Order: sequence, then C-alpha cells, then structure tokens
Amino acid sequence: MAIVPGSGDAPAQYTLRAGEARLDLNARLGQSLALRHTGAIACTHCGRATKKSFAQGYCYPCFKKLAQCDTCIVKPETCHFDAGTCREPEWAERHCFQPHVVYLANSSGLKVGITRATQMPTRWLDQGAIQALPIMEVDTRQQSGFVEMLFKEQVADRTNWRAMLKGEVEPLDLIAERDRLMASLDSGLAGLRERFGADSLRPLDAAALHFDYPVLEHPQKIVSHNFDKQPEVAGTLLGLKGQYLLLDTGVINLRKFTGYEVRVA
Repeated sequence: MAIVPGSGDAPAQYTLRAGEARLDLNARLGQSLALRHTGAIACTHCGRATKKSFAQGYCYPCFKKLAQCDTCIVKPETCHFDAGTCREPEWAERHCFQPHVVYLANSSGLKVGITRATQMPTRWLDQGAIQALPIMEVDTRQQSGFVEMLFKEQVADRTNWRAMLKGEVEPLDLIAERDRLMASLDSGLAGLRERFGADSLRPLDAAALHFDYPVLEHPQKIVSHNFDKQPEVAGTLLGLKGQYLLLDTGVINLRKFTGYEVRVA
C-alpha cells in the first residue's frame, strides 16, 4: 500500500497497488472488500517464483545474498562493512553511508527509531504513528544504531500493534520527552561524539508532526488474517492504519505479504 499524509485535517490517503491497477482505499471505507491470494508468490527483487517469502518479499537465495536482508539492517550497530564482509559494498555505500535520522514517535506509546531522511514521513505512516519528532541526524546507519541503542535503555523501539490498531494511544508532548531523554543520556551521547567526531551527532530543532488515519471504527478485539492459512480475506472495510486493513472480520498486515499475487474485488 502507498500512504501519503493528508493535508489540513484530512486523514492519510491510502492507495492499494495491484499490478498496474491503483485502488483508492479511502473511497472504499464502509464498503465490502475482498482479497484472494492465488497461491503465487514472486520475489520482489529477482522476480522468481517461490513457495515461501522471506523478510517480507524475498526468495531464499536473495534473502541469503542481499545486503538489505542481512541482520545488520535490523541491528545497524552490528555493521560489518569495515571488516570487508558486507554482502554488497556498493549497495551499502548508497544506502548505509548517508545521513540517517533518529526520531521519537507515538504509535502505541513513546518509541525511538531510525530512518533515512528520504523516508520521512513514510516511515511513521507505515507504523501507524499519530505523532513523530526527528531529534537527531547522524552520518551513517551504523551511527544511528548506536544512538538508538542508547535511547533503548529508557524507551521502547517497537510498536504494540494491537494497541495501535485499537486506537488506545494518548497524545504525548514529544518535545518535552526529547528534552528529558537528551538530558538523561547526555554522557552516553558525549561518548559517541568522542568516538565518531564532534559533529557526527547533530541535534535537530524540528516541530512535532501529527497524523490522522481514515478509520470509521477501531476493532475492540483483534483477529488477524493470514493469507498462508486463509487464502481469501473479505469483509467491510472499517479503517486503514499503518500497513493494516481493518475489516469487520479482522485485520491484515499487507506488508507482511509483499510479493503475493492477490486478486481484489
């Protein structure tokens, strides 16, 4: 799904991409929607058919050889580029050795995360965040991982997706939370600056962003659909949040099934 933030008081705009077709999901709110997995799965990188998808869209050979599927993508602080063992050094130079942003977000409560500057605000919309605040820019993905590790001593780095979908999230003063954390972690941040250079960690004076989602009704009980167990998912579309469709029959995370061939009705 493609998501763009709404303008003014309008909620985020969702578009379902199915082959060459584009479906305005906001316009389908309150209407029936049916998705049927045909059984076909294709690797999103090489296009080969695969019986199982790895890392949300890859065949097993690509999963094992691509740098974007390595564990250091999930744990950037474990980057092994300098050891000469990076799977794809040229890819890493384009994606990992560029400025990254450390941010605070409120999706199911306060969390810390990292993203490339080019991925804002897509990253936060994908998470279903209702608020987000960029707090620091660093030179590389690995450095962002070390900063995130420091913040994780006091802040979660994961979203409670069930709470996010139920709408059980209260607004936070992200500016105050940023200032509190920066003061509390000052010595740790100073240590990273000593290691990587005085200008390597650059605080950002950004405004907090707010996001609204097109939801008619939040689910009270979470029932999760899975194409691997249930090829057809259908119901009345009640909402869209993060990468989830909220149906009256349950919810489904479409990103989890990237590469699956699905027919839409």
